[in-house]
Amino acid sequence: MSARPPMSPLNRETRTVKHLDLSERGASIGMVTDFSQVLVVGKSPINRVVVSKIVEKSGLKPISESPETAAKALRSLIPGAIVLDGGADNKDCDRLLSGIDALRRTSGRALPSVVLLSTKNGTPESLGLSSVIDVVVAKPITPERLQPVIDRLIGLCRS
Repeated sequence: MSARPPMSPLNRETRTVKHLDLSERGASIGMVTDFSQVLVVGKSPINRVVVSKIVEKSGLKPISESPETAAKALRSLIPGAIVLDGGADNKDCDRLLSGIDALRRTSGRALPSVVLLSTKNGTPESLGLSSVIDVVVAKPITPERLQPVIDRLIGLCRS
């Protein structure tokens, strides 16, 4: 048996930004936040398409995910904003909130901004929602209601 030669530095697997966990992202969070991307999360594929079209009208790139796949997407990207479709009871995306909160705490800023699409009208506080939610937009989803909110949040994040 021959001894295995030492591995060349060129052959070693290196970790990229996409593979870093949240604790390792903290130092460069501003550099990896992509303000041109908006993560659109919801159980209804139709609602995700409607929201994605509104996001595109703002000149941004929507990334459409179900609540089950959105957590994995957040491990590989940091969008400028997240739009959550809360469903009938505002709870469809609750499993994502702790991960979003951890991402925001790591960044030291309220990034990414989070919009909840709700069947109820009010503020996050008046509806008893998580502090992770920045803005509530009442359904039905229309460009007149949602687009100005997305434009404002992305504008605030960039400044």
